[in-house]
Amino acid sequence: MASIEPALSERIEGAVRARAAGWTRLGIWPLGLLAAAGWVGVAALIELWPEIIPQPYGGQLALIALVIAAALVVVVATGRLLGAISDSVRYYGPWFIAGAAIVAIWEILTAKTGLLPVPFFSSPQSVLAVFLDDWNRLGISIWYSVLLLTKGYVLGALAGFVTGVTIGWSQAASYWFHPVLRLIGPLPATAWLPLAFFIFPTSGTASVFLIALATAFPVTILTWSGIASVNRDYYDIARTLGANPRFLILKVAVPAALPHVFVGLFMGLGTSFAVLVVAEMLGVKAGLGWYLQWAQGWAAYSNMYAALLVMALMCSGLITVLFRLRDWTLSWQKGLVRW
Repeated sequence: MASIEPALSERIEGAVRARAAGWTRLGIWPLGLLAAAGWVGVAALIELWPEIIPQPYGGQLALIALVIAAALVVVVATGRLLGAISDSVRYYGPWFIAGAAIVAIWEILTAKTGLLPVPFFSSPQSVLAVFLDDWNRLGISIWYSVLLLTKGYVLGALAGFVTGVTIGWSQAASYWFHPVLRLIGPLPATAWLPLAFFIFPTSGTASVFLIALATAFPVTILTWSGIASVNRDYYDIARTLGANPRFLILKVAVPAALPHVFVGLFMGLGTSFAVLVVAEMLGVKAGLGWYLQWAQGWAAYSNMYAALLVMALMCSGLITVLFRLRDWTLSWQKGLVRW
């Protein structure tokens, strides 16, 4: 029996692979058909199953589900004629299926059965209503958050990069800055809230300072580590060819340390985003953090969930942009650096 079971499993696996290869040769995408059927099922669920409490914009939500299903059918029908777009959609095929399942379960637990109590849990229609009815206030909050995050993140990244290069290159700077970083760096930036709001004239500048502080520490540490770990043979070879200290820093040390720098930038983006929300809850008149506080104060949980969704998409988008920047900057190291 022990010898029969592996043989049987190998035959089943081979049959599955052969069928998948057959679908591929025919240009058919089975997962796409399954995902499209799932989103059609979501639309039918929304329209045909009565709600225990009438929900706004149910028809619009069902229409969105049908549009997603139609887009998937187009990708299935055109095969790979759409090029990169088709490849990207096919790559995320399982996620389209999972997304339909998540929306269906969410709809059933809230709007259809009420197993998750109102108002603490909102239905998909209620969250959609926020984007359609409160788009002006939410859009202004997004704009202010993007501006505040950009100012603080850019300033913190520049300060952290310069400080990291200085510490990694100069032993004297390392002697004086290292203890300070070990003492102050691990403290959360939000711990400096009272002092920041006392020192800086406005809550906006204090928020920029806190975001920059949260960004600067990981960028400094990783840049310092990257500069310090550069192979000393590179410096010796460059000096042999007549390189001066400026050339060694800009053309040898910094390029070799860039992978570490980008790790610090990724870490700084995450911490700065957390500080952004806290800083906007104190003293500012707009921003996603302010919007969250406003929604909680009025028990507008649908607005709160909509803001959280926007923040998740915003953070994911910024990380994607940073990934693209990293790939473009380190294109000359392709094959040498693994992430």
